[in-house]
Amino acid sequence: MEPVTIDDRRRELRNLLDQIEAHPSRDWSSERARIVVLQQMIAAHEKQAAGT
Repeated sequence: MEPVTIDDRRRELRNLLDQIEAHPSRDWSSERARIVVLQQMIAAHEKQAAGT
């Protein structure tokens, strides 16, 4: 099994956002919660990469 990279997380986030955009009337509650987690992970990575 390969480790999950930040690019994998960005792709997952993009995929979820695209799905929500394509089908906005569906209940996306769990996916929206995952989006929040992914955004936090990406932000933390970018903050760490910036050295702050």
